[in-house]
Amino acid sequence: MSTSNEKTKKLARLAIIIAIQLILTFTPFIGYIPLGFTRATIIHIPVIIGSLLLGPGSGAVLGFVFGLTSLYTNTFSPTITSFVFTPFYSVDGNSGNLLSLVICFVPRILVGVVPYYALRLLKKTKLSGKINYAICGLLGSLTNTLLVMNMIYLFFGESYGAVKNIAADALYSVILSVIFINGVPEAIVAALLTSIVVSALSRKSQL
Repeated sequence: MSTSNEKTKKLARLAIIIAIQLILTFTPFIGYIPLGFTRATIIHIPVIIGSLLLGPGSGAVLGFVFGLTSLYTNTFSPTITSFVFTPFYSVDGNSGNLLSLVICFVPRILVGVVPYYALRLLKKTKLSGKINYAICGLLGSLTNTLLVMNMIYLFFGESYGAVKNIAADALYSVILSVIFINGVPEAIVAALLTSIVVSALSRKSQL
């Protein structure tokens, strides 16, 4: 009976986090923050938190939902580079394809897996729980940014450079600038919020 109750509670928590993801997605300028040439996001943060609280299986589900929200947003509210995330959009002859789905889903699913296993390793250290959670938030966010941007370079480098008028020899420098300008602030925010939220919820569950 207790096992059944635990499963029910876990499903309820998973549903709540998915609802938060959807609210962030469909609330303008919150989940996906338009920057003109691209978008910043905070939707990875619920995925990281879910991974730490509910485990890698639930984290992967949340990452998949993250991917779905990205697919939806880039299909129905595209920027000039949205073709790298959706096969249903093209610009100036540059079209998305099945590799767009790889970029859209694989890094996001891993965002829901990496933090859990990072925490397992960190628990073997003498660091405090808050610091562990912050590191997991940082790693989860960087998993998304580093994989997405490097996959864009590998799979769509020429097309990505063309729509942004970037010379081939300068393309990876631009990729690195996006990682630092977007990815680093996102990772810092993820680290802080993950530490605060997971610490608070972990204490509450022990009461």
